Amino acid sequence: MTKQIKILMVDDEKRFRETTQKILEKKGFHTILAENGADALEKLEQEPDVVILDIKMPGMDGHATLKEIKKIKPDLPVIMLTGHGDLPSARDALVKGAFDYLNKPCDINLLTEKIKEACNPTNRLSDGEERQITAVMIPISEYSVINEKKTIKDAIDELKKSFVTKMATDQLMETGHRSILVQDKVNEVTGILTIRDLLELIMPAYLSAPKPFLADSIEYSPMFWKEMFSSGIRQMKNKCIAEVMSPSPISIDGRSNLMEAAYLMIYNNERRLLVKVSGRVVGMIREQDLFFEMEKILNS
Repeated sequence: MTKQIKILMVDDEKRFRETTQKILEKKGFHTILAENGADALEKLEQEPDVVILDIKMPGMDGHATLKEIKKIKPDLPVIMLTGHGDLPSARDALVKGAFDYLNKPCDINLLTEKIKEACNPTNRLSDGEERQITAVMIPISEYSVINEKKTIKDAIDELKKSFVTKMATDQLMETGHRSILVQDKVNEVTGILTIRDLLELIMPAYLSAPKPFLADSIEYSPMFWKEMFSSGIRQMKNKCIAEVMSPSPISIDGRSNLMEAAYLMIYNNERRLLVKVSGRVVGMIREQDLFFEMEKILNS
């Protein structure tokens, strides 16, 4: 059984600490909270595996706290969090023994991967080495899924859950999925329902039908559009997902190169790909996952 990673989260902002704790624990980590440097030093006795340390804090700042942590536990990896205006300060922290640093707002997937790298040296990349798709993707266990027999209302309710924690703080980014995977009764992926599918579903058929020339002026009048959106939503809510879902996304082997994923997205006009290993769906890689990998490479 894999040992649960214990994280010491040090930040003076209560909302950020608590939101981060909830998300990290949802991903399987155990999180200890500290509100300042002195508090963090006391909680080192709880034997954390890694420290996430904000640089800007009143009193003992991140640099001073890092110095004291290294005196007590020289081998304990420390990941610094910094604002974009403090990059020189963050890079200086690397010289003083920090494992790495991440910018705020911080993408939660980058943060979790950095935590895993810090705690397991075998996960660290050598210079010039790229990560595989399985290291960048969203695991299928963390993606929104629903049975094909459910209704559109059920799908909207489920999809909304992926955005709930994303609005909690401006210092943490956990990107919503914007889509929900559709499965049959044996949990095989049969399709996908995206927000665009939902928007197309509420469009009345006559909007795309041929129309007389004079109808153009009526179509764009305020009266024409009145209450059309809410009416369309109410009419579609009980439709079965299987009737309206899009085909399953293109799949890619989890051992493939990230450039191959980018190529498939661009030339097939896809925003996400199913990731398979030995024929089994293990996750989803999205365009935003590739974007965050770009940022990570540029700042490494």
